[in-house]
Amino acid sequence: MTVTLRRVDPDADAALLTGWVTEERAVFWGMAELSEEDVRAVYTYIDEQEHLAAYLLVLDGEPIGLLQTYDPEVDEIGEWYDRAPGDVGIHLLLASDERRAGRTPEVLAAGFAFVAHLPGCRRLVLEPDARNVASVALLERLGAERGPLVDLRTSIAEKPAQFFFLSRERALELAGAFPG
Repeated sequence: MTVTLRRVDPDADAALLTGWVTEERAVFWGMAELSEEDVRAVYTYIDEQEHLAAYLLVLDGEPIGLLQTYDPEVDEIGEWYDRAPGDVGIHLLLASDERRAGRTPEVLAAGFAFVAHLPGCRRLVLEPDARNVASVALLERLGAERGPLVDLRTSIAEKPAQFFFLSRERALELAGAFPG
């Protein structure tokens, strides 16, 4: 199993991403009602921002998920928890794909390792919707430190957000536990 990451190309990847974000299981992603043109516009905007980035997680040559990063010093989400120097925020969306069955920890470990190697990264910050029981349980199983539960209200999202933190060292430990 090989997991790699590549930058999202808003034009080339819009159809793929639209299929993922509009699935019922992706309701927590908050883009269920968007058209392909809307999704292309969202990822074009992300691509143009210095503090945001979007990557496809690619398993054995096939896209399997989406990893987005943000700088909590710039992004409004950073106002909802106690920021620390070197924090890198992460949003994750994994595709409903049978190739991922049983491999989710490995896929996530590869993504976490990628983020841990970004210049200046000292801690990974995740804030899934607290109602997304599967995501919360997975982060706990992976050893993420539970942070505050907040009633997050930003310009693009409203949700009960459960913050989790992974030290850079823990992210790299996970990558070592699941080499790929």
